[in-house]
Amino acid sequence: MPKVHVLLKKEELDIQRLEGKVVIVLDILFATSSIVAALANGAVGVIPAPDGTAALAQAQTLEPGSFVLSGEWHADTLPGFVHPTPLHLLRAGLAGRTLVYSTTNGTVALSKARGAADVYAAALLNAEATVRHVLERHPDQVILIVCSGSADNFNLEDFYGAGYFVSLLRRHAANADFTDAAIAAELLHDHNDGLEVLRRARVGRMMLARGLDEEVAYAARESCIDLVARLEGRELLPVV
Repeated sequence: MPKVHVLLKKEELDIQRLEGKVVIVLDILFATSSIVAALANGAVGVIPAPDGTAALAQAQTLEPGSFVLSGEWHADTLPGFVHPTPLHLLRAGLAGRTLVYSTTNGTVALSKARGAADVYAAALLNAEATVRHVLERHPDQVILIVCSGSADNFNLEDFYGAGYFVSLLRRHAANADFTDAAIAAELLHDHNDGLEVLRRARVGRMMLARGLDEEVAYAARESCIDLVARLEGRELLPVV
């Protein structure tokens, strides 16, 4: 019987004993949504980097022309990097190439989670596929659903996303043990419209002000991508 807990922000990973646990990292607007979209649209892998300097160092290990470099710092696209939102990335020619990707929160959360038994990057987009895989592969392990948040702050859209995962986990593993944080996230998800929540969240409002409503709407879609993104070494790869 799995135990399911939701962490409200990535900084809570610092006090977790991760050995033997399964971590599902969420950054709905937009890091993990972009990662899932990239892999679903032909990227051969995604290398998450904690900052732009690390991303440039990773890129130097790859053949010229074999990668796309994308990232932001505090919501501003890094100089020389491709804009990091999902639909922008899909226009960047990802097919057959590796995405080297750096964000302020999501890729940092993935780096913090590396001590876990298994780490997944997930989003509303691929929630059903991820839940089914995790329950099949890890039926009795502790599952930590990690909201990336923003610079040590709680983010509404990530908590909503966590609630969708909890709702799916309850549907497929009714005997699971859910913590109060997990139940709270589930209640938020089950009684609210996803697109409205994302648009009303602080990051969503910022994206709307920048004319990126189509990006927010894309990230709000639920279980439309049948793909699981698992961290293997330094790279997120689709599970086959």
